[in-house]
Amino acid sequence: MSVYKHNSSLRKKQGELVLAGEVIAAAGNTGEYSTGWHLHFELWLDGYPMDPEQFLNFN
Repeated sequence: MSVYKHNSSLRKKQGELVLAGEVIAAAGNTGEYSTGWHLHFELWLDGYPMDPEQFLNFN
């Protein structure tokens, strides 16, 4: 499961299929402790957070 937080708007709903290159949200500055525009991205597997670098190449 992928999680994206602090969005200013959403283009996809929970559970919708997302294809490579599709826009799913616009980054934002939401949340009580947010200090600026950014994206909070998480990957979860079987209820546990995963290191995204195990699945994605950020170079």
